[in-house]
Amino acid sequence: MSRDFIGEADRALTETYEEPMSLAEYVDRVFEQPRIASHASKYLLEAIEAAGTRAVVEEGEEKERYRFFDDPYNDGEHAILGNTEVLNEFVDDLRSIAARRGKEEKIIWLEGPTATGKSELKRCLINGLREYSKTDEGRRYTVEWNISGADTEGSGLTYGEAPVSNDEDWYVSPVQAHPLSVFPKDVRRELLADLNDRLDDHIDIQVEGRLDPFCREAYDYLEEQYRRRGRDDLFSAVTDPKHLRVKNFVADVGTGIGVLHSEDDGTPKERLVGSWMHGMLQALDSRGRKNPQAFSYDGVLSQGNGLLTLVEDAAQHADLLQKLLNVPDEGSVKLDKGIGMDIDTQLLIISNPDLEAQLNQHAERHGQDPLKALKRRLDKHEFRYLTNLSLEAELLRRELTNETTVWTATTYDRLEEKIREPVAIDVRDNRRRVNRKELAPHAIEAAALYNVVTRLDTEDLPPGLDLVDKALLFDAGYIQDGDERRDKDDFEFGTNARDGQQGIPVTYTRDVIADLLHEQSDRHHPDLPVEHVIMPRDVLNGMADGFVDAPVFSNAERTEFENRLVQVKNRIFRQQERDVLTAIMRDKRVDEATVEEYVEHVYAWNEGETITNDRGEEVEPDPLKMKVFEIEHLGRFDESHYDGTQPLPAVRTFRTEKVMTALNRHAWRHRDEEFRMGDIELKEIPVIRAVLGSHDWDDVRRVFEDFDPRQWDDPPTGTETKAVKESTIDDMQDLFGYSAASAELTSRHVMSQVSYRWD
Repeated sequence: MSRDFIGEADRALTETYEEPMSLAEYVDRVFEQPRIASHASKYLLEAIEAAGTRAVVEEGEEKERYRFFDDPYNDGEHAILGNTEVLNEFVDDLRSIAARRGKEEKIIWLEGPTATGKSELKRCLINGLREYSKTDEGRRYTVEWNISGADTEGSGLTYGEAPVSNDEDWYVSPVQAHPLSVFPKDVRRELLADLNDRLDDHIDIQVEGRLDPFCREAYDYLEEQYRRRGRDDLFSAVTDPKHLRVKNFVADVGTGIGVLHSEDDGTPKERLVGSWMHGMLQALDSRGRKNPQAFSYDGVLSQGNGLLTLVEDAAQHADLLQKLLNVPDEGSVKLDKGIGMDIDTQLLIISNPDLEAQLNQHAERHGQDPLKALKRRLDKHEFRYLTNLSLEAELLRRELTNETTVWTATTYDRLEEKIREPVAIDVRDNRRRVNRKELAPHAIEAAALYNVVTRLDTEDLPPGLDLVDKALLFDAGYIQDGDERRDKDDFEFGTNARDGQQGIPVTYTRDVIADLLHEQSDRHHPDLPVEHVIMPRDVLNGMADGFVDAPVFSNAERTEFENRLVQVKNRIFRQQERDVLTAIMRDKRVDEATVEEYVEHVYAWNEGETITNDRGEEVEPDPLKMKVFEIEHLGRFDESHYDGTQPLPAVRTFRTEKVMTALNRHAWRHRDEEFRMGDIELKEIPVIRAVLGSHDWDDVRRVFEDFDPRQWDDPPTGTETKAVKESTIDDMQDLFGYSAASAELTSRHVMSQVSYRWD
C-alpha cells in the first residue's frame, strides 16, 4: 500500500500556518516568545544560530562552522563548502548590525570568482529562512485588513471595482508590515522597552518603521470613519479583530525575501519598490492623488521588507547600488514624491570581481571619486576557491553525482576514505545502451588535489615543502614526515597569501570528467570491463590537455598549472602504490594486541618498571619480545644491532627518541587524572602507525621470495606471482572499494613502475 502523501501534505500545511489572531493576542504572544517580533537582521541572525555549529578544519586550523550554511533543512542540497571564515565574518557583521553597533548603515557585499559558492549562499539563505519560518520558534508575522462595515452606509470601501466582503476579503500587507508598526510611535517605544527588559538576549528588538502606505490607507480610512461616529477609543476601533488580524507567513522569494536577478530590468524605482498601475488609479477614483493601493509593490525592497534583500550578480545593477545608499541608515524609500515607505531589511549584494573594477574606475580622482560614498557603505567579504582537498573532493562528487550529504567525518582517517572512494555513474552511449562507468579509487582525489594545488600561493611556501605538502597541511592540519608528524603550526605561512584567489575552477574539472565519461576507450581485457574505468591519470591528463582550448585561462596560468602537474601525479601514484602494497601484505599485518604489547614493554624498559603478565604477576619487560618485534615487524634492525637480546646504542636511541617521545607527546596532549597506558591510541605514534598499516617492497621481497612484478600482467599458472596477484585483486576490492577492473588497471600501473627497480 502506498504512503498517504495527500495526508502528509495536509499535515505539513497545518503545522506551517496558524489561524489569524487579534493584535492583542499577538502582543501577549510576543511577551511569551519575544523572538517572534525580531527585526530583520536579528531574525536572520537567529535563524543562522538556531541550526547550531560544528567543528571543521580548514587551512589546517580548527574552526566553528554554522550548520545553517550546510543547508540542513534540505539535506545539504545547497550547502556551501568551505569559506567558513568568510561566513563567520558575515555572521559577525549581522550581529553588529542587529545590535546597532555602528554597522547598520553598511550593505554586506560578498565577492568572488565563479564557482566559489556565492550562488549556493543565495539558495542556502532562501531555503534556510523558508524552513526556519515554518518552525514554532521562527514564526514570522504581518497584518491584514478588512474595512467593510466601517462606513455609515455599511457598503464597505471599494478596492478597485469589487466591494469588500466582511468574511472573505482580507487584504494582507503587500510588504510584510511588522504587526507592532500599527501602534503609535510613543506607545510602541514603551512596549518595546518593556519587552526588551524581559528579553534574555544582548541584542534588543527594534521596530522603528511606520505602517506601509497600503496599510496606512486602510488605517486612516477606519480612523476617519470612527472619528465621525464620535468614538473615543479610536485605536481599539481601528484594530478591532473584525478589521485587523495578525497572520503568520512563510518567508520565501517575494514574501520577506527579495531577490534581484541579473536579468531583471526596469527603471531603478521599478526594480527597487515597484510601479504605479494607472488603470487601477482610474478605477479607485482618488480625486487626483496617487492612492497607494494602486501600486504594485513588486520591487526587490518591497518583497524583502521584514527580512532579506539580495542583489544577485550586482555588477549588472551597478546603477541601482547608488540608489540604495541611504536605505540602510534611513530605513525608507519613496513610492512617489509625497509617499514614502519605511523599510526593515538586511541588504546583501553578491558579485564577481568585475563589480570592484566598476567601483574603482574613478579611484585615481581620489577625493573627487563619485563612487566614494557607495564604496564606504559596502562591507566586503571575499569568497575564494576551496583550498581543502576533502572539501574540493566533496564538491566535485556533488557536481558529478548530485550527492547532497555533507561530509561530517570526526577523524581524518574517515575523511581520507571518502576522498579516495570510487564513483560509479551510469552513462548512455550513442547506441542507447547504459554502461556503468567507474571513476577508479583516487580519481576524484587526483582531480581535487590538482584543483587545490593550482590555487595555492608559492610565495609563502616554507623550505622543504612542495605544494602537495601545503595542500595536505591545509586539509588535515599535519603531514607525516617519516617517523615524525609535523603540524601546520610547525611551519610559518604568510598572513597575506593569495591562496584561493585563482586556479582551476571546479566547473572546468567537472566538464573534463563528464567528457571522459562519454569517450570511447581503447583499453581491452578478455574478462574485465576495463574500457569503462576512468583512472586518476586519465583525469589528470584530460585536465592538462584541455588547457589549450579553455578560454578561462591565460597563457601564464596554463604554463603554471602544467608545471604543478608532476607533483600531483607523484602523490597519487604513492597512494595507489600504498593500496597495492597493503593488499599484497594484508595477511602479514601485525595485530594491534602485538603492537600494544611491544609499546608496553618499551615503556616499562625505559622507565625501569615491571609489567603485569596474564597470570597477574609482576615481571620484567621481555628483551626478546622487543627484539623480535623490531627486526621482524618494524624491519629497522638486524642481529648486528643487538648483543644477544640487549639493544645496542642505535636501538636504544630509536626506542627513546621515536617510540617514547611520541608516546609522551600523546600522553601530554590527552593528560588528565584518569589517563592510563590503555588509553593510548597506537596510531598516534608515527612508527607504530607505520607498522600497523604500511609496508615496502623489501617486505614483499622478503615474504614472497619467488615473486616477480615483471610477470604481473599475465603471470604463469602455478607461480607465486599468480597466487599473489589473485589475492591482491580480491583484497583491493575488499579493502578499498576497487572493482576487479580498476584493481587490475591500478595494480598493473604500479607494477610497471616497480619492475624498473626490482633488481
